[in-house]
Parts: sequence; C-alpha cells; structure tokens
Amino acid sequence: MPKGVIGNPTNTDHRVDHHKIPLEINAAHRPVSPVEETYFNMKVFSNAETFDYSWEEVSTANWRKYCPWNDKSTHVTAVDTLSREVDAATGILRTERLITCQQSAPEWLKKIMGVSMEESQMLETSYVDPANKTVTMVSANLTWNNLISVQETVVYKPLNEHQTQFTQDAKITALCGGWQRIKNSIEDTIVKRFRENAAKGKEGFEAVLEMSRRVFAEEREREKMMMIMEQAPNIRRAEFAEGMSV
Repeated sequence: MPKGVIGNPTNTDHRVDHHKIPLEINAAHRPVSPVEETYFNMKVFSNAETFDYSWEEVSTANWRKYCPWNDKSTHVTAVDTLSREVDAATGILRTERLITCQQSAPEWLKKIMGVSMEESQMLETSYVDPANKTVTMVSANLTWNNLISVQETVVYKPLNEHQTQFTQDAKITALCGGWQRIKNSIEDTIVKRFRENAAKGKEGFEAVLEMSRRVFAEEREREKMMMIMEQAPNIRRAEFAEGMSV
C-alpha cells in the first residue's frame, strides 16, 4: 500500500518535515467516501471510515495492523522501528518506522520506469497524543522518490466512547519528465492502488481489532482467575478461624 505525507490539498510544497504534525484538512470539506481529485499537477485521494471500537482500542491495535491477524496486508513484508521517543512536555509518543511492501506494478509502468517495481519502502512517522486522543501518521515513499512523490496522512480520532473515525488523505505526483498524459497515467495507477487497498485495509484492520478485543478479554479473565486462586488460601483460613470461634 503506498504511503506518504500530506498537508492541505491546495498546498503545492512537497517538502516533508517529519518532526512536525501536518495541519489537517478542514473537516467540513473532507469527503466521507473514497474520492480522487486533481489539484494542479497532482492527484489527491481521500477516504474516511468509522470503526465501532473505542479510541483506546484502535490506538493500541494500530501497532498490530500488519501482524498475522491481518490477512489483507500480506503485501507488507517488513516493519522496522527506527526510533521511538516521548515528549516530556506534551506526552506525545513519536515513532519512526520503515515499512517494506511487495506489490506488482503494471508492465507498462515498469517499462516506463525502467525498474522492476516489485519492492518499495516508505518512512512512516506517527504521533500518539493521549491528551487529545489522536493518532496521526504521516509517511512518504523512499523508493523511486525522484520519479514519484506519494505523500499521505492518516488520522484516528474518537467520535464517541465506542467509535473511532479514520481519515486518510494522499497526494500523488509524477515527477518524471515527458508528456502530461504519461504523468496522468502514472498518477491514476497509484490512485487506483490506493482505492483498492482502502477497502482491504478496513477489512484487515477490523480483523485485528476483533482479535485484539478477544485476546485482551481472555487476558483480563486469566488475571482475574489468578487473583482468585491467590486469595483462596486466605479465604479458607478466614472461614476456618470463623468456624473455630463459633
């Protein structure tokens, strides 16, 4: 799945600052279903989904998004954590990860690019803000970034105590020289990949959320039983002492 970083969709500055959380697009103009639009010489893909899980559940399960529980993300072959730190003043957890994917590209695109395009890598920087209950992930492609710029922002916010909103915005720009028609075709191909992965991504993350809830519930039950077993001898002694005093 292509990943990247995005600011305002009308902003044509493609420089990525991984040390700042980008400004979000005004929610009033954010579409509620997958949308592709063209801004100047780029394509913009936007998507929004609702998960029937609390923000705490979603923000925790997000770290397991590409685990074996998700059979819809088999194209992600490796996730390497590069750095992780907590801002002492704000409590925001900042994490950098290198994500490696393997997805085939159309033959015509391989011929234009002159490379196999079977494996790609993205740098993802995430910010978990427990005070404001937001998870913001910004990422940019490292592979072929001299030919294609793919920048994306994903945000998780609570809708209420039991639901979390997911918003996704991506800018795709073909940087290679040549006819505008070829650039448009390259951008359209990547937008199509985003659109295909959007549906699979929601289904896969739903599976991770469901399994996480089940595992945590089983763990809480196990801890409860262990506590009861640990207290059992004390309860029996108290009952014995009470019987002796009668």
